[in-house]
Amino acid sequence: MPTFEEEFRHIEKFVGLVTRLFLLPKKIELRGAENFVREGPNIIIGNHCGAYKDVSTLLRTVPRMIYFTANQMIFTREQASELVRTHLHRHMGKSGGFVHFILGPFYAFMVDYVSGHIARIGTIPVDLYGSRRESVLRCQDYLRKGRAVIALQGRGRVVPSDPNPYVAGFRRGVSIMAYNLYKESGLAVPVTPLSIFGTHLMWGVPATIKVNVGEPLFIKDHWTGDEVSTVERFRATLERTVSGLFRESLSW
Repeated sequence: MPTFEEEFRHIEKFVGLVTRLFLLPKKIELRGAENFVREGPNIIIGNHCGAYKDVSTLLRTVPRMIYFTANQMIFTREQASELVRTHLHRHMGKSGGFVHFILGPFYAFMVDYVSGHIARIGTIPVDLYGSRRESVLRCQDYLRKGRAVIALQGRGRVVPSDPNPYVAGFRRGVSIMAYNLYKESGLAVPVTPLSIFGTHLMWGVPATIKVNVGEPLFIKDHWTGDEVSTVERFRATLERTVSGLFRESLSW
């Protein structure tokens, strides 16, 4: 059976084409590229305010193969199509349904292609409304194999009612993974924080997407001797760091 890496090589050129299309006509400005971890286990954590445009941006900027955690709904054609419809309605109101109808053949092709390949290249399904334990365990297995896992925080959109609409409160999953791997295997996984700004603007709107990458952080530097306090301390540090990177990017 082909590995995830071999499967990805078969579609890599197409992925490049699709990511350019999904970001059209936006351009990317990247700072802190030297902070990316080029090999070995790595968790990349950042804010998630631009749905598929965040994914496209990272596929075009991270200098290695990356594995995403993703809403399990995109693994089937019917649910993925509904997500697209909801996204258009959120940005365009009632006219979103009309656009979805007009561009139906294009969306159907893209949804079929994405849903048909996403599991084959190692994307990790996450139940947004249920238990994430299985996803955490699978991520830990990927990390033990020296892979890079993307764990974006948020629902893929700007939430005006949140204290920080662009950087949602971070969950404990990444901290738990880092804790487990260090305690059980002595594996100090570097966690790379980054912020993304500009992907929240709808497709077709010219803009600059700003990606700001910080230095890797390690849970061992936040160890208290107690699991709960260590995990919470690291979670808070990651959220605070990404928020700082985001604010910094606004001044570019």
